Amino acid sequence: MKAYGTQRQDNEPEAEMEDGETPADHQLKINSKQPEDTTNYSFSGSMDSVDESGNSVTSTPANNPKSDADPSSMKICAVHDTELDWFCSSEGKLICSHCAIVGPCQGHTVTPLGTQATAVRNQLVDICEKMQLQALRIERFINQTLSAKQKAVQADASVARERVLAQVNAVREALEEEEQRLLEAVQREQERVEQCLLTQRAHWTQALSTLAHTRANLVHTLTHSQDAQLVTSSQEISDRVEEAEGVGEPRDTEQLNLSGDCTDSRLMQGLWASAVLLGPSAHGPANLRFQERSVSSMLSLSADGRTLTFLPKRARQSHPHDPARFDCWPNALGTLAISSGTHSWVLDVGQSAAYKVGVCYASMDRKGSGNGARLGYNERSWVLSHYEGEFTFCHAGRHTALPVIRRPRHIGLLVDWPSQTLLLYDPDSYCVLHTVTHCFSAPLLPACAVADHSVTLLH
Repeated sequence: MKAYGTQRQDNEPEAEMEDGETPADHQLKINSKQPEDTTNYSFSGSMDSVDESGNSVTSTPANNPKSDADPSSMKICAVHDTELDWFCSSEGKLICSHCAIVGPCQGHTVTPLGTQATAVRNQLVDICEKMQLQALRIERFINQTLSAKQKAVQADASVARERVLAQVNAVREALEEEEQRLLEAVQREQERVEQCLLTQRAHWTQALSTLAHTRANLVHTLTHSQDAQLVTSSQEISDRVEEAEGVGEPRDTEQLNLSGDCTDSRLMQGLWASAVLLGPSAHGPANLRFQERSVSSMLSLSADGRTLTFLPKRARQSHPHDPARFDCWPNALGTLAISSGTHSWVLDVGQSAAYKVGVCYASMDRKGSGNGARLGYNERSWVLSHYEGEFTFCHAGRHTALPVIRRPRHIGLLVDWPSQTLLLYDPDSYCVLHTVTHCFSAPLLPACAVADHSVTLLH
């Protein structure tokens, strides 16, 4: 390798070993016939070697035994008083030929000093060559790959910024349009209600005037008519009474209230749900379990309190009477009472073909087969029901069909107490299944009913 000022050195072919000649004697004979190493190495500095005692000895061109230096400066074996011109690989030190034949290194792996030095130099040449190639690869990586990456990341970042701005602008435009639509809907609803109020005010003002006039006439008849005139005025009095009764009684109706439907928006609901579910404040109750006391005898509860399994009749067991236990419906309630904050949880319903999931008041009936203890059939429970392939939202016996395209394997529930909102969604797609806003008057408990296989609360 000219780059390093040296070349590999190869030994000449060895002569055959004569009969009765030991391997060590044969190697010494070969070594004595080899010419002295006259290769010019351009490596500067000194090179450390090891003497027979294992101590480091610095050799230079002046004390190299194969150089043209003064023989008096050569390293001599302290035991045999001969030149240390062999290297013992077993002990890693310089030795003389006698040490290899009859000395302490007898039977060890020994190599002529020149041969060993050549091997070390060749090894260093290989190492330096590999380092040079590695340096070239690093230089190429810096100059080509990293430079190209720098340009690419700038272009990719520009495209990413444009994509973000485009998405945000699209969302902003959609929100502005939805805002305008909802504000107009609220304005129309306000005008409708105000017109109804004006109409009602005018009607009842007129009715009040009519009633006052009729009453005044009747009072006048009562106080100013003689007996004979009063008796003969029965028809007139009857007409006056019928006129008064025709006024009717005023009633407060839903038409006089602002309808909440004017602010219904799937877009707003979806964005709100995504912000709550995916935002930094999203969290679920880690210790949510089913109340063992509430679990119906039609169900079994797993050891961790998270899985409800529907039991056939032959596998059911009787339990001691407990006022908290459902006795006729396969229901169970959760341990968390929600009366503040925002809470969400997810149930694995993939194995069940008949279930209900939702919330209810703790005051819901537990005993009997009536609607009071049936989830979704009373004023105290709100549930999503899946039965015979159909999804419905149930409350107070009223059922709202849900257009579910793909049967979800998981159902997520979110209760936002500040906004008094219950949201049911598919956590795998974050598709909102149903949203209901209600003025909840008591803490809510997670509720569940299972009539097929099992349902599990997920962590």
